[in-house]
Amino acid sequence: MRILLVEDDADLAQFIRKGLKEENYAVDVAADGEEGLAMALSNPYDLLILDIMLPKLDGITLCRRVRAKGNMTPVLLLTARNTVETKVSGFDTGADQFLPKPFAFVELLAQIRALLRRGSQQQLVQLQAADLTLDPATRRVWRAGQEISLTNKEYALLEFLLRNKNRVLTRTVIIEHVWDISYDPMTNIVDAHIRALRAKIDRDFSPPLIATVRGAGYMLEDPEAPA
Repeated sequence: MRILLVEDDADLAQFIRKGLKEENYAVDVAADGEEGLAMALSNPYDLLILDIMLPKLDGITLCRRVRAKGNMTPVLLLTARNTVETKVSGFDTGADQFLPKPFAFVELLAQIRALLRRGSQQQLVQLQAADLTLDPATRRVWRAGQEISLTNKEYALLEFLLRNKNRVLTRTVIIEHVWDISYDPMTNIVDAHIRALRAKIDRDFSPPLIATVRGAGYMLEDPEAPA
């Protein structure tokens, strides 16, 4: 899942980003409202986390402008002003939830999980292709009944491929969703992780599921999917 965090407190932003990356989220960070708005409208995010008190463009205005563009990505507002008036103003602009500062990181994680579940009712449904099964609720993977151990990034890559099975995914699209914009699209990080993933889910099984589409990218093929 890819998250945009717009927070001008550099230390807090770094703390949140580090914690979320450890939880296997890809996180982009903007330091002011104008930068955040540009990023929110030009990249596909699963969640926006916006501080209300931002330079150049406050979080509530940012949320209003995002919604005005028809973007319905879930929005979590961080606020040091936990007043009824602030909440009413935020909800009126289309925000989904508030989290008062200061907060415990576990509180933030709980809010994020709730909003992501609300944003997609299918997030916790088991994903399948042929005899490969991934369970998002337990983060476990099986092929032909055999459980397969994956690293966090391998799991995130496989989940993204499964959610988009039978679709060609470019390296840039994969990086944007599984990593974040801090990675150079020219890097071979995607190819390296695809090789590692193939070694675990394809090498000893048949048929192979991860296909290379020459000149385009990769695709996880489900031979049992209806035509």
